[in-house]
Amino acid sequence: MAKKTREKFKTMHNVFDEFTNRNLFRLISQGQFLGLESPISIGKEANVFSAKTEEGKIMVKIYRLETCDFNKMYDYIKEDPRYVHLKGKKRKIIFAWVQREFRNLLKARQAQINVPTPLHFTNNILLMEHIGEAAAAPKLKDSPPKNPEKFFQETMDYIKKLYKAGLVHADLSPFNILNHNEHPVFIDFSQCSPTSISRSDEFLERDIKNCIQFFKKIGLKKDLKEVKEYIMK
Repeated sequence: MAKKTREKFKTMHNVFDEFTNRNLFRLISQGQFLGLESPISIGKEANVFSAKTEEGKIMVKIYRLETCDFNKMYDYIKEDPRYVHLKGKKRKIIFAWVQREFRNLLKARQAQINVPTPLHFTNNILLMEHIGEAAAAPKLKDSPPKNPEKFFQETMDYIKKLYKAGLVHADLSPFNILNHNEHPVFIDFSQCSPTSISRSDEFLERDIKNCIQFFKKIGLKKDLKEVKEYIMK
């Protein structure tokens, strides 16, 4: 990335600290990608950029090291036995958050859920398959489906598959579902949690409710209790 462009990104999006720049340079040196292109998504915890490769494009997700909500992150992972030792270790919590998203994406793909293929991760950076053609696929909130019933059913089927695989997304909403050629693609899996934790039922119900509320706005009414029974049976 050219210095002028990098400084512009740094000023606008507050993710390119010295540590992150070193890791990006290392990934480019390893041949993981050729360089960043442009922002796809600007979030509270992380930004997503498109990046060039020899074969086309990938997505690069960069978590902020200084402005993340560490307490919120730890609240999601504290019951996960892999991460109970991280309390109070802010930077390690972020690194675990990235590793967790990578693992959850792999598990979701194994469960035949439409998600970006995770490619590589290091520290606060995650590389994933680019979803979309020339431009990135839009989020559901910005691109309502032409057939709401069909799209809703696919979305619930994915939630069901994820649940059967022992996971609940825990932050599913029209902000975290892409509409790619009229099919849902689930994204943002760092907070995705095992169904064995104490709050899994709360997370599942919230995911379903968020989807129902969105589809109600575009004319499709669904009953929360009925949908939840379908997913859990």
